[in-house]
Amino acid sequence: MLGWKQAGQCSSRLAYRTTRSYAISLDPPKRLPGKKYPRVFPDKKTAQHTWYTSILQTSANSPILFLQHQDFTANRLKTLRVDINTAAQRIASSDADASPSLPKLTVVRTSILGAALRDLKGVNRSSVRKMVKDTKGSFALLTLPNFHPPQLQAVLRAMEKSAPPRPPKTPEQIKQELEAKNADPATPGRRVKRVRETKTPDLRLVGALIEGRVFLPEDVKDVSKLPTLETLRSQVVGLLGAPASQLAAVLGQASGGSLARTLEGFKKGLEENAEQPSSP
Repeated sequence: MLGWKQAGQCSSRLAYRTTRSYAISLDPPKRLPGKKYPRVFPDKKTAQHTWYTSILQTSANSPILFLQHQDFTANRLKTLRVDINTAAQRIASSDADASPSLPKLTVVRTSILGAALRDLKGVNRSSVRKMVKDTKGSFALLTLPNFHPPQLQAVLRAMEKSAPPRPPKTPEQIKQELEAKNADPATPGRRVKRVRETKTPDLRLVGALIEGRVFLPEDVKDVSKLPTLETLRSQVVGLLGAPASQLAAVLGQASGGSLARTLEGFKKGLEENAEQPSSP
C-alpha cells in the first residue's frame, strides 16, 4: 500500500500526463546520440503511422477536416459523432449509393500525425505548416464520404451547434480564478473536499485537406458555400445552349410573312456597315 507521499507523487505525475499537450511538428527528427539508425519503432506506433497515412491519402476524393478538441469525454465524443452523422444523412449527395457511408471521426496522436503529414507526398508542406502552426492540444480527423458542399456546410453547422467555441476569458475572470486558487481555506487544518470540475468541451476547426490542397478555416467555409456539381453542370449546359435558344426564338418570331422583313433588316444592316468608312 502506498504512503501519502508516494500516492501524492503518483497523482501529480498522472495529472501531468493527462494535462500536457503537444503541437504537430513537421520538422524532421533530430539524431540523438546513442540511438541506432534507422530507428525501429514499436508495432503500435508503426500501425498508427500506417493508419493515419491511409486516411490522409483519401483526401483526393474525400475531404478531411482537421479538428482541435479539448475536454471531451468518451460519451461526449459519441454524442458529437451522432450529431455529425445525423447532419450528413439529411443532406446526402445525389450520386451516393443506396446506403451511403457516413463521416468518420478519428482521434489521433499529434506526434504520429506530424510524421504522417511530413511523409505525405503531393501536398504543399508550407501550406500544411501554416495550417498547424502553433496549434497545441488534442486533434481529430473528420473524413467525409465525398466532396459535397451542402453536406460539408451541414456538418460544420452541426459541429458548431454540438460544441460551440468557448469565448476567451476576460481579465476579470482570470483574476477571480487566481484569487480563488490562492485563497486560504475556510476551515484551516481540515482537508478540503475535492469537487470535480465540470468542463465544457471545446471544438475548433484548424483546416482541411481537399483534393490534395490545404484550406484554412475561412477557406473551408467559403468552399462549403459552393453550388453542387449537378448545379454547375446545369449552369454550363445553360450557357452553352443560350445562343442556340436565342437563334431559335428569332427564327420562331420570323415565321410566315415576317421572315422576309427580318431578312431585309439583316440586309440593310450589313449594307450600312459596309458603307461606313473604316477608321485609319
